[in-house]
Amino acid sequence: MTTLNETKVVADSSILVHITMKLEDGSAADSTKVNNKPAKIIMGDNSISPAFEHELIGMKVGESKEFTLAASDAFGESNPDNIHYMDIDKFTADAPAVVGNIITFTQPGGELPGMIKEVSGNSVTIDFNHPLAGQAVTFVIDLVDIL
Repeated sequence: MTTLNETKVVADSSILVHITMKLEDGSAADSTKVNNKPAKIIMGDNSISPAFEHELIGMKVGESKEFTLAASDAFGESNPDNIHYMDIDKFTADAPAVVGNIITFTQPGGELPGMIKEVSGNSVTIDFNHPLAGQAVTFVIDLVDIL
């Protein structure tokens, strides 16, 4: 079987990309360039939204593209079922109940990060939604390689 050298991203490509995410106010939320470790994306494996995949189709190695996705196509809408309340005595000096702190909780099946949203008396409100859930996100994609 002869393998053709892919020149463009197609529906079943495996690719390496640098991803920079920006919020609606233009501030940078995160970038793979910080640690110079591009992300591997396997098109069609459902790890990214169809709208995100659609933006990548046809890109060539070395090309950059910027696009904005609505919250539902980026990290999803904020889900009220992912907001939980815990007693303050469950927290420690190493993982204090301070608004804005992100604490990783061990769950059956792995670890789950949650952000502390509110501390009221002995009750701590923790949001387990992705920090960018509910927000439109602008992505800057730099296609490093097609694997």
